Amino acid sequence: MTGDEALARQFEELRPRLRAVAQRMLGSAAEADDAVQEAWLRLARDDREKDNLAAWLTTVVGRICLDMLRARTSRREDPLPEAGATATADDPEQEVLLADSVGMALLVVLDTLSPAERLAFVLHDMFAVSFDDIAVVVGKSPAAARQLASRARRRVQDGPARPGEQRRNREVVAAFLQASRCGDFGTLLTLLDPDVVMRADETAARMGGHGETRGAEVVAAFFNGRATGARLADIEGLPGAFVAAVNLALAFTVINGKITAIEAVADPEDLDEMAIRLI
Repeated sequence: MTGDEALARQFEELRPRLRAVAQRMLGSAAEADDAVQEAWLRLARDDREKDNLAAWLTTVVGRICLDMLRARTSRREDPLPEAGATATADDPEQEVLLADSVGMALLVVLDTLSPAERLAFVLHDMFAVSFDDIAVVVGKSPAAARQLASRARRRVQDGPARPGEQRRNREVVAAFLQASRCGDFGTLLTLLDPDVVMRADETAARMGGHGETRGAEVVAAFFNGRATGARLADIEGLPGAFVAAVNLALAFTVINGKITAIEAVADPEDLDEMAIRLI
């Protein structure tokens, strides 16, 4: 197999994820296909070695989608179809699948966000992309990328079309913390998405964790019996926990009743900028 053939095979393996990212960014199956195809063309033209092809392509697709959203805004095009609108003729089946997987209510709220807010929210909260990587896409600092996602998250969770979801997500986190305190490994596993990712900043990692941890069993093992000092809190619009004894904030992303991402923040400057409300 030649190098080009191997690269093409890797790209095809990653295509479903890239298309999912683009669909959630753009709200259109046809435009998502265009964005993914453009990513392939850029990959084919770029002969530099890539340490992490998946991350590189996710970043490229994010940039392409961001440009498409900005162009859409600058041309003052019509917004995305509202809830209940008929799927476009480009690919009705894919549009319905997108609505089912994300929810038309969420798509409508996403359309009210700025392009940068939408990208930061989708990449971080739906696909667990780090703020360091998102910062590269939007051309801002990681802290600024975090704020973009935070503003977007608050607008999404405060949206009138999502009644009760914030409460249900908080209940999932509360159950997770209780299971952690009791050392209930089985319950922890049931509350975590199989591909959950936990990221810790440098300060939090020095407390005994790792910069990044992936997989339900590994994350469950880390939290098993540990959350004794954690108190339920609202962290930047996300259900979370705060450990006052060590000044540590944990923000949980919950999708469809499963925890998909946990962000541990202990850097004093970042904590000062975060909106934290104990519950």
